[in-house]
Amino acid sequence: MSEPMLRAQKLDAADELAGLRAKFVLDEIVYLDGNSLGALPAAVPARMEDVVRRQWGSLRIRSWDESGWWTAPERIGDRIAPLVGAAPGQIVVGDSTSVNVFKALVAAVRLAGEGRDEIVVDATTFPTDGYIAESAARMTGCTLRPATPAEVPDAVTGRTAAVLLNHVDYRTGRLHDLPGLTAAVHGAGAVVVWDLCHSAGALPVGLDQHGVDLAVGCTYKYLNGGPGSPAFLYVRRDLQDRFDSPLPGWNSHTEPFGMRPAYEPAAGAVRGRVGTPDILSMLALEAALEVWDGVPIDAVRAKSLALTDFFLECVAAYVPEGAVESLTPVAHAERGSQVALRCPSAGDVMKRLIENGVVGDFRPPDVLRFGFTPLYVGFADVERAARILAGTLS
Repeated sequence: MSEPMLRAQKLDAADELAGLRAKFVLDEIVYLDGNSLGALPAAVPARMEDVVRRQWGSLRIRSWDESGWWTAPERIGDRIAPLVGAAPGQIVVGDSTSVNVFKALVAAVRLAGEGRDEIVVDATTFPTDGYIAESAARMTGCTLRPATPAEVPDAVTGRTAAVLLNHVDYRTGRLHDLPGLTAAVHGAGAVVVWDLCHSAGALPVGLDQHGVDLAVGCTYKYLNGGPGSPAFLYVRRDLQDRFDSPLPGWNSHTEPFGMRPAYEPAAGAVRGRVGTPDILSMLALEAALEVWDGVPIDAVRAKSLALTDFFLECVAAYVPEGAVESLTPVAHAERGSQVALRCPSAGDVMKRLIENGVVGDFRPPDVLRFGFTPLYVGFADVERAARILAGTLS
C-alpha cells in the first residue's frame, strides 16, 4: 500500500465529519462535482413523498397554512443563516440566483442614493453576473466598470453606487477577501453585493460580522438542495426598511391578499420575495438542510482545507511533473473548496476520468475542476481521484 493510501486511511479514521456520508445517497463513484450539484441527502425522497401525496394530494390548498408553505421562504432562510454568519430574519429563499443578483444590485444602487452613477463589477465574475450587472446599469442609468477584486480598493470612488463581487472564483477556486473588500467599498460610501454561490456551505462567510450589505447565493452546490433549487437573498437588518426591489410582487406586499393596486412593501426580509414560492423545490431544500443539524461550519472549513491540501499532495506524488498546473492558491486564506488544474486536452481528460469513476468537471479551454464537499467526500476518495488522474495522464 502506498504512503498516500496509508495517510488517507489515518485521515479518514480521525475525521469527525466522516459519519455524515451515510446521510447522502452515494455509490462507489468518487464525486468531486458538488461545487456544481451537491449529492442527494437521503432524507429528501421520503419528505417529498409526504409533500406530494399528503400536503399537495390530500390537504391541497390548506397546506399554505397547515403545512407552512406560506412561511417557507423565511423559515428556510433562517436555516441557512448560521451557515453564512447571519442572525435570523435577514435571509429569504426563492427565485434563481440570477433573479436575486438583479434584485440586489438594483436595490444597492437605489440604497446608494443621488450623485452616484457607477456600478463596479468583478471582471472575473461568472458570466451571468456580468450580464445582469450590464442590464442593471442600463436600468439605473449607471456606467458599468469592470475591475478585478484586487483592483476594487483603487477602483471605487465617490461616484460608485454599488460593487458586485464573487466570494470564490468559480474557475480557480480563489477565495477573495470579503472583510477587506467590504471595508474598502464602504470606505468609498458605496454598497456591496456579494455572490456566495461557491462559498455558502463550504466555509465561514461572516455576513453580519463584516457588515455586508446584500448577498446572494445558490443552494444546489454545497447546500445540496437539488437541481435548480431556489437561491437566497440576504438583506442586512438595518437596510431592510430602505430595500427597494426592482421586482415588487404580491408576495412582498404588506397585505398580499388585499389585492390593492398600490404597492406597499412588507417589513423585513420579506421584501425580497416576488411571486408564489416554488414549493416543491423549496421543501426539498428544507429537507436537505437537515444534514447540517449540529454541524459547525468551522469544522467543515477545516476538513475542506485538509482535503484540498491532501489532493494537491497526492497530485504532486502521482502525476508526472509538468503534466498539470494548479490554478488554485496554496495559501489557505485564498482558497475556497475546490482545486482547478490546467492541462492540455482537459475536456478529453475529464471524460476519461468520469469513465473511470471520478466525476469532476471541465471548464474551457483547459481547466479540470474538482469540488470537495466535506460532508461526504473522504480522504480515500481524494487519494483515489489523484491516482486515477495520474493513470489518465500517463
